Amino acid sequence: MAIKELTEEQIRDMTVEQKDRWWLENVYRGDMPQLTLRSAFTGFLLGGVLSATNLYIGAKTGWSLGVGITSVILAFAIFKILQKFGVKEFTILENNAMQSIATSAGYMTAPLISSLAAYMIVNDRLVPWWQIILWNSAISVLGVLFAFPMKRRFINDEQHPFPEGKAAGYVMESLHSSDASVGMFKAKVLAYSAGIAAFVKFLQSEGLQAWIQRKLFKVAHDKVWHFQEDLFQLFGLVGDKSPKIRGIPVEQLTVTPALDVAMIGAGGLMGIRAANSLLLGAIINFVWLAPWMVEARQILPNAKGMITFRQITIWSLWPGVAAMVVASFVPLLAKPDIFIGAFRGLFGKKNEGDDVLKHIEFPMWISVVGIPVMSLVCALLAKWFFDIEIWVSLVGLPLTFVLSLVAANSTALTSTTPVGATSKITQLFYGLVRPGDIKANLATAGITAEVVGNSSNLLMDIKPGYMLGAKPRQQAIGHIIGIFSGAIASTLLFFPLFITGQKIDPTVPGSLAGLQSEKFPMPSVTVWKGVAELLSEGLNKLPPSVVTAVAIASGIALVLEITRLATKNRLPLSPVAIGLAFVIDFKSAFCMWLGAFLFWLLGVGRIPEEKGHGNLWIENHEPICAGIIAGASLMGIADIVVSVFLL
Repeated sequence: MAIKELTEEQIRDMTVEQKDRWWLENVYRGDMPQLTLRSAFTGFLLGGVLSATNLYIGAKTGWSLGVGITSVILAFAIFKILQKFGVKEFTILENNAMQSIATSAGYMTAPLISSLAAYMIVNDRLVPWWQIILWNSAISVLGVLFAFPMKRRFINDEQHPFPEGKAAGYVMESLHSSDASVGMFKAKVLAYSAGIAAFVKFLQSEGLQAWIQRKLFKVAHDKVWHFQEDLFQLFGLVGDKSPKIRGIPVEQLTVTPALDVAMIGAGGLMGIRAANSLLLGAIINFVWLAPWMVEARQILPNAKGMITFRQITIWSLWPGVAAMVVASFVPLLAKPDIFIGAFRGLFGKKNEGDDVLKHIEFPMWISVVGIPVMSLVCALLAKWFFDIEIWVSLVGLPLTFVLSLVAANSTALTSTTPVGATSKITQLFYGLVRPGDIKANLATAGITAEVVGNSSNLLMDIKPGYMLGAKPRQQAIGHIIGIFSGAIASTLLFFPLFITGQKIDPTVPGSLAGLQSEKFPMPSVTVWKGVAELLSEGLNKLPPSVVTAVAIASGIALVLEITRLATKNRLPLSPVAIGLAFVIDFKSAFCMWLGAFLFWLLGVGRIPEEKGHGNLWIENHEPICAGIIAGASLMGIADIVVSVFLL
């Protein structure tokens, strides 16, 4: 059936009880199979695999990508094939429950590419795998408990769009309600895109090519052929032939165009406005500011006398973070209702009459009891794992609650969750509560950041279920299943990918040496670590150029964001994306811009939808990009695994 939605007038005039009753009578699908054994198992497996792609992308860019639409199409295709062998049809609500599990699993990579990895580097201590799984699972469950008191207001009452969640709902409706050939075509598009991307990445993979050429074909020569990802290396523009900026070889500044297929796919989903802004920020930072600061001795070479991405970001992360924080919070401050509305009605009196959804909603008492209980559990784990006083972990809970509400409002309207901005606020808060205590700063602020992210993303995940008539209670259970799937998969993959050597022992010298590398710069780790170190030493430790750059970046971001709001988003620049370019390398920024530009040329975002009917690229934009990301990421992971275990 077509998705039924309330009109704006109905949303404004109807009471919560009337809206709930309307939904129950017009949208709710009753006892249609939803959280079944096969949907849970499929979501568990797909979530674990797709969380691996997020770990790969996140380690390169600091971003986590939503995997909901990818998992929906894959599950649909798998069960369409199985139907030919007599397997019962996979219902739309089973697919929705499956995507709840898979998307939840995809979120679980965040601490491993941000707060927790920064903690390990700063303290030179490798956290055991079982502690990582328990820690990430506990703080994520706390995020689920924070989300459900907000669900009734944001989704049932105010009917906020949650754009990415809404898109997933329409994709599922299209797959399951349209002609079966339409759904299968989208699945084939995703598969072909993944196959082509995987093949290109296979040709670029040094480890795989070395194993094939040396082990399988017994090639005697030492040099292994593989297609160079870096275009300057491909054409021999390295060493003495390398172009220079202010006397610095461009490869040291990362200012080399590349063909990183996964990043091109990610750029395709980004959109041309953000991609142009990202490229502009990268040019400003790496072509102009970084060489200037090297010349002025504000950016210093490493022990080998080389300028690397890490040396550059020690300086550039500050103006970049300042721009992102200002740009993230201006829209919230510009609309006081976002703050006031975050609290209005949350604990207000119920409307008269019975709760018509009581039998299917997530029981509110579970959050009321569960939040203090799980908060204490997290505090006890922080004491056990990180030796942090229990009161230190608990004192940030009121701030966590406030930021979760504000972030949920932002996610509800824009699909953008300001985790980066909120994490800096929490780090500053704990810098004041425990000045000089880096381990407390990283671990306790990590609790707040992950709760904020998980609560907002869970609401995004529940939106398509509300559109399709699913049981919220079963989606909550599915989300928790996904938490454990993602925690296990991402943690067990984390060690062979980023920890040098196979002796998972914190006493082994250099066991953390590969946690941040040129190949996997982990920009979020750099930001978390830099903020914690600064707060432990005092703001006066920053060189004058950083303070000046922060002030200028904040001012520019403020002007750009106010202009964007005043022009109703007509400004062709995104200050958040410009700031982000200061904490990722130039190659990644270039590849994402290239992906966005290619899809823009093909009509995505340029040709109106009604004029793009029948256009392969416009109508299958998301499956194509999702396939590119999945295929290239999984082949990249295979390359690393082969390098670690078989060479």
